[in-house]
Amino acid sequence: MDTKSKIEIGAFPIAKILVAMGMLFFLTQACQPDTELNIQSEPSPLLISINHFPEMSLEEGKELTEEAIAAGKALFFDPILSRNRDLSCSSCHLTHLAFSDGRAVAIGTEGRLHNRNSPTLFNVAWQPYLFMDGGNPTLESQVIGPIEEHREMDLPYSEAITRVAAVDYYQELFQRAFKEDVNPKTLALALATYERALVSFNSPFDRYEYAGDASALSPAQKRGLALFKSAELNCVACHVLPLTTDFSFQNNGLYEVYEDPGRARVTNNIPEHEGQFKVATLRNIALTGPYMHDGSLGSLEEVVDHYASGGSNHRLKSSLITGFSISAQEKADLISFLEALTDTTSYKAYMP
Repeated sequence: MDTKSKIEIGAFPIAKILVAMGMLFFLTQACQPDTELNIQSEPSPLLISINHFPEMSLEEGKELTEEAIAAGKALFFDPILSRNRDLSCSSCHLTHLAFSDGRAVAIGTEGRLHNRNSPTLFNVAWQPYLFMDGGNPTLESQVIGPIEEHREMDLPYSEAITRVAAVDYYQELFQRAFKEDVNPKTLALALATYERALVSFNSPFDRYEYAGDASALSPAQKRGLALFKSAELNCVACHVLPLTTDFSFQNNGLYEVYEDPGRARVTNNIPEHEGQFKVATLRNIALTGPYMHDGSLGSLEEVVDHYASGGSNHRLKSSLITGFSISAQEKADLISFLEALTDTTSYKAYMP
């Protein structure tokens, strides 16, 4: 089948959203080894088009298909990829927490602590590079990292291939998705394809801002949105709408001395990149705490207080972080707006 099905997801009318979400739910139902497959014999390319988002650009060979999404989803929730078979990708990316884990830092096999917070996976299809320091250029290369990382799943990628390839169910899934057996390329592509299908676009903010639904936000949330866009707070300088990030690397003045060098870990350029991390998306931010690269701020109130204070005096602190005055009511309004970035319809489509 060489025709491409297009799923156009817009913020208006609401019926269009519900139809699209129903389609996504069908496409991404869990494919566990004891579940009967019900997929086409030929991969069917799809295009998810969200009216108020940038176009999703996919390279040849990385198209979204029902079959590839199903293969990736089965792997995502399977502990087969960890050395001790004691955790899966979903252990650190919980669906009900918008694919974060609620911990300050990730906990890997045998209780090993990572030094970074588990980020949401929603809308990774639009990210130009992965990891908080931008150390991976593609999702295909990124998904290998947690599998091999000692503090996470701690399994050599070659062994992961051998394990998965030994399961007839996976061989069948991969043949239907890629016309190939389980191999280093297809395993990474399966996981990456599932993650690309994780889209979050239907928050109250989206319905208000892009669909013209004046009732979608409360008065407090509307005041908070005005603050978010205001020249004084200037949150939109880095958290550019609609994706709520510009993907730049910024030192936000969290510390005067950084134990984690951030972007400098990748570039080996301490003088210019120390303490710089990729600007995080704010979508579903109310579900993804604690916050910052190391989970050191436990609440949105603490996050607002940090930026209001102007942060530390680190020599590389972004010039955009200068501090601001904010009343208790304004802080409550701003946080109320941030809560309006929660999309409680999209993530339910990806439950196992």
